Amino acid sequence: MTYLVNQVRTVPTGLRKVLFVNWPIALLLTAVACVGFLMLTSVAGGEVDRWAERQMKVFAVGFLLMLAVAMVPIWFWRSISGLAYLFAFGMLIVVETSGVVRMGAQRWVDLGVTVFQPSELMKITLVMALAAYYDWLPLQKTSRPLWVIPPVLLTLVPTALVLKQPDLGTAILLLAGGGLVMFCAGVSWWYFVAVIAGGLGLIYAVFASRGTDWQLIKDYQFRRIDTFLDPSSDPLGAGYNITQSKIALGSGGWTGKGFMQGTQSRLNFLPEKHTDFIFTTLAEEFGMVGGMSLLVLYGLIVFFCVLSASQNKDRFGALLTLGIAATLFLFFAVNMSMVMGLAPVVGVPLPLVSFGGTAMLVLLAAFGLVQSAHVHRPMTR
Repeated sequence: MTYLVNQVRTVPTGLRKVLFVNWPIALLLTAVACVGFLMLTSVAGGEVDRWAERQMKVFAVGFLLMLAVAMVPIWFWRSISGLAYLFAFGMLIVVETSGVVRMGAQRWVDLGVTVFQPSELMKITLVMALAAYYDWLPLQKTSRPLWVIPPVLLTLVPTALVLKQPDLGTAILLLAGGGLVMFCAGVSWWYFVAVIAGGLGLIYAVFASRGTDWQLIKDYQFRRIDTFLDPSSDPLGAGYNITQSKIALGSGGWTGKGFMQGTQSRLNFLPEKHTDFIFTTLAEEFGMVGGMSLLVLYGLIVFFCVLSASQNKDRFGALLTLGIAATLFLFFAVNMSMVMGLAPVVGVPLPLVSFGGTAMLVLLAAFGLVQSAHVHRPMTR
């Protein structure tokens, strides 16, 4: 073993960093993306060039971006965490003032060659900022009220802006992601008890505000909640999406109907079958076995992230890795719960599987940060 370590030390620095990349995570991310390519081909009726080809190109660029980010020392990402957060926050302000409106929501910025969704970037820069904050803050101050206020504000302010777009799904992810980083940093659980109590009060206020001048969420979001509670109340209207999704999930059985044999997707019963509801197509065509296999891939990514964080003596790198793992977990957990009828439909895509360039690039760049923390771990001990 000593001989192998000595041999690695003789390799040029750049190549040595490549060898230190957490390749299990990289390969698992590639495997999940390949599932996405397969399903995007299926929902397009076998046409690769409709959605899958573009997704493949974006993944290739994103994978190279992940490796490039991994080669940069983790101290650099720590030093620019605040600037990255401010940039993402500034882009949210731009969305608020002059963002592109699509399907009744103002969430995008037009960059000329493409449109960009800043809230996707905020998910990652929030984790970076919180990890940098708790890396700077002495452990004995972590749970003191005065020092809990800054991370709460860092989380709540962008969450409020995203909620106003409106984008309830991303707002929930920001709030939960920020809370999980604070929990991992060692903030007292009594604060979380208070937050849960406040959340229950907020839920009551949301329902109480319905139909008033101070209504807290949009009418269509109320319809989504109604549909979640009783999809059969309007099976051809607000309950249509989740009803068709459940039909597709159930009809897949254990092993599914086969590739491109899903009747719900082929006959266009499934809504947004290439984005939010792509998991239902997977379950219909490959059954419970296919769905569980994808879940195992996601679970392994989270496992290797937690393993890497537990072995990292650098507080920033460990918190950053745990925060990004938590973000990925929230992504797929909310999406799968949504399409199964276990949670309201809030428009959260399935990471690396649903069609979407911005989400894929940002997520792969985020895992570049995970790789940077892992690659430079020996330098931070």
